[in-house]
Amino acid sequence: MANDVALFDSPVFQEDVQQIVREPLPWEAYRGQNVLVTGASGMIPLYIVGVLLAANDEHGLGMHISGMVRNVAKAERRLSGALARTDFTLVDGDVAEPMEFDRNFNTVFHGASPARPVLHNGSPVTTLKANTLGTINLLDSLVAAGGGSFVLLSSSEVYGSVSGVDLIQEDSVGELQHFAPRASYSEGKRIAETALAAYSAEFSIRPLTIRFGHIYGPGMALDDGRVQADFLADVVRGRDIKMMSAGAPTRTYTYVADAVLGLFYAHLIGSDSVYNVADPQGNVSIRQLAQKFASARPERGLKLAFANEADSGAYSPVASLGLASDRIQSLGWAAKTNLESGVSRAIRSFEQGPLI
Repeated sequence: MANDVALFDSPVFQEDVQQIVREPLPWEAYRGQNVLVTGASGMIPLYIVGVLLAANDEHGLGMHISGMVRNVAKAERRLSGALARTDFTLVDGDVAEPMEFDRNFNTVFHGASPARPVLHNGSPVTTLKANTLGTINLLDSLVAAGGGSFVLLSSSEVYGSVSGVDLIQEDSVGELQHFAPRASYSEGKRIAETALAAYSAEFSIRPLTIRFGHIYGPGMALDDGRVQADFLADVVRGRDIKMMSAGAPTRTYTYVADAVLGLFYAHLIGSDSVYNVADPQGNVSIRQLAQKFASARPERGLKLAFANEADSGAYSPVASLGLASDRIQSLGWAAKTNLESGVSRAIRSFEQGPLI
């Protein structure tokens, strides 16, 4: 079975972006803009592209959206429904290399970054370059174009290990083991945030960093390697959900459309430069998440299968390492898709296809 879905053509995806663009936000702020979205075939960036194109349709904004990718063949499959549009251009390029664009951009959404954990260990230099050199190259391009808005898609991993808190606030500081290949992602995101702060201080750049928690939903690849993708793959393929441990650690799991809606709330009406985006109702243990996936299609009779049978009864909740969402909620944002519905929608995106 295919590991991916032609996301732009998915009915679930189209329902999601239509719901986002009908939010009472000042979409007029994008009127006439040239917008760049990097990593445009990734789950979150592709949702950003979809929302911006839907905003053009809904509000007649006259935007032009450029989606920058390294793998054009993959992007053409994922973005197939956007390719014939005159308000969208697919750009072939690597953000880690100096670049020249055919147009000047008013807003950049920088999402180009290897997100799969296996890549952080297997290709740490590529991961580091995308987050550090990629961010600096894009900021240089924006400065050369006269300035504008730069939205960095960051991660909860910038906090490192934060002790003594239940939910991590934007001003929290934790510890990171930086002298390790795996740190290419977390430290790379930290440097990217510092670069954005520096360029904002010295040049005409409006900075915005969005720190996402654990995002799930349509657009996840079944071979992604993160637990939410592993559980999705098990359900899609009709297998019992394999648990490698008791699954006690807790995280804030957020449906992708809610995460992207939070991004647009922050960008269009927010005044702070950093926002966590996480669904507080999605703060559950890995085991609870697995149970949500197993029960999403009860007719399949799926259950949890523990690699170590002793773990099957060993569940005990531990302190949360999720993100606090007070700041983004103060703008009026609230997650609209609960965990049960989000899990079901992710599964439905593969059931309806088209698969690639």
